[in-house]
Amino acid sequence: MSERECEVITKPMIGVNADYRAAQGDSPAFSYVASGYFDSILDVGGVPVMIPPYKTEEDIDVVLDRLDGVLFIGGADLDPRRDGWMLHPTVRCQDPRRESFDRCLARKVAERRLPVFGIGAGMQLLNVTQGGNLFLHIPEDLPTALPHQDPLDPAHRHTLEIAAGSLMDRVYGDGELRVNSMHHMAVDEVAPGFQVTARCPDGVVEAIESTMTDWFAFGTQFHPETDTASALDVRIFEEFLAGVAEFQGAMQLVA
Repeated sequence: MSERECEVITKPMIGVNADYRAAQGDSPAFSYVASGYFDSILDVGGVPVMIPPYKTEEDIDVVLDRLDGVLFIGGADLDPRRDGWMLHPTVRCQDPRRESFDRCLARKVAERRLPVFGIGAGMQLLNVTQGGNLFLHIPEDLPTALPHQDPLDPAHRHTLEIAAGSLMDRVYGDGELRVNSMHHMAVDEVAPGFQVTARCPDGVVEAIESTMTDWFAFGTQFHPETDTASALDVRIFEEFLAGVAEFQGAMQLVA
């Protein structure tokens, strides 16, 4: 086997859930993923594997058996009614097929303790499926908060306050602490087993990380995969792949 073949084989395989749009008129239903997500995985040495919304849990298990980690992408809003809350008029729900699949996938990832990174709605998914909840509309729930979504400025950014010793601290250190912001929902109560490791100065949660010794899991409310991200933001994906590699090493020791 050549050196290049060995290199390819050792690259971690990272599952990336896909968005879904139901059929509309003459347009068929389809799944899609913004290229920033899979390009960011490729750029740090991983192999992204797209996961469309399967119809059975058995199929989810088949693909998870072959993955080393999972990236949960952003997208439209989670439906608060699934967690016992009323539907706020500003909520724009994901397609039900995608959300049902994503929630099932998130639970299975947690059960397996697969390394996971959630972005935007992906972080919110991680939080609610593990027992946390969400603010449904920042301007109403936190009226003194800064604007977190500016439809006239997609490059809108704000600063961060970071917890010392966290993954976010390793990424940013003394670097430029400004990240993009494009959301109207946010984490309220943090799920058991997680802690807040970055906030906007107004208190809005911008990153959470697992405190569990057996699970490398974290999320960012901001989007380090987009064109509006900084070069420093890309290091978050490097940290994710480093955590995946550590998990792989631990599994080999167990085996």
